[in-house]
Amino acid sequence: MRRRLSPPALRPKPVPAHAFPRFETVQFAGLPVARLDRARTTQLLIDLAVKFRRGDRPWISTSVNGQVLSNAARDGDLREAMLFADLVSADGQPMVLASRQVTGFDLPERVATTDLFHDVARAAKSRPLTMYFLGSSEAENARAVANVRATYPHLRIVGRMHGYHSHAEWIRRVAEINAVGPDLLWVALGVPREQQFYMRFAHALPNVGLIKTSGGLFNFLSSSASRAPQWLQDNGLEWAYRLVQEPRRLLLRYLTTNPHAAMLMLTQRQFGRRICHLGRDRHER
Repeated sequence: MRRRLSPPALRPKPVPAHAFPRFETVQFAGLPVARLDRARTTQLLIDLAVKFRRGDRPWISTSVNGQVLSNAARDGDLREAMLFADLVSADGQPMVLASRQVTGFDLPERVATTDLFHDVARAAKSRPLTMYFLGSSEAENARAVANVRATYPHLRIVGRMHGYHSHAEWIRRVAEINAVGPDLLWVALGVPREQQFYMRFAHALPNVGLIKTSGGLFNFLSSSASRAPQWLQDNGLEWAYRLVQEPRRLLLRYLTTNPHAAMLMLTQRQFGRRICHLGRDRHER
């Protein structure tokens, strides 16, 4: 399920911190959200994973939507993990639609991981990078990776692994991933487990270029879940489509997080934008 690459010692040396990219962010309930569209996010992820490796740990890219916004306000550990991430993308169309009223600046578009994966996979045809798929059940993981291989035969997939392990197994498996050293590690464990994963193991993965938290991505890649019609996505109603599909699992979640997230955006508005300079004390006005 995995293939060893060149020894980490043969990899390019880390780039000096002053050369790392910058981008604009705006604040949603105290979380810095990148003002990047999908195309620029794709380019940045590949740059960070391949060209601008840190060397001490992977870069961390995660996403925020209404559920995460609500849970981070209630859970200090999740909030800390979100603030630790190097790049936080808006994976919620309601945030995009409300961005000017909440922050004074528009977010260019929703950057959903389920779309972003395909953007990265297509870009990898001309900008090769290695990928590893971690998360979900063994069967779901295997179906997802098989479908990805069939759709994108040019991708260099160097390993995959399900996401259910004991404490001792996690330590061993993380060491195996670090030995393979993928450029991009897709971590699909769900919130908050994927944030707990990178807070616990990021510094044990210095040979990995970038971790991208992925939520339910593998369910879509395996075809066990389907996306909402585009018009529902564009109007911020994909949650309603998912609710119809999985009412028992999602009804309570949406009843408790959607109104709370809306209240947070209305009552904790913070106008202005900042420059995030990666690799430093990152946010400057």
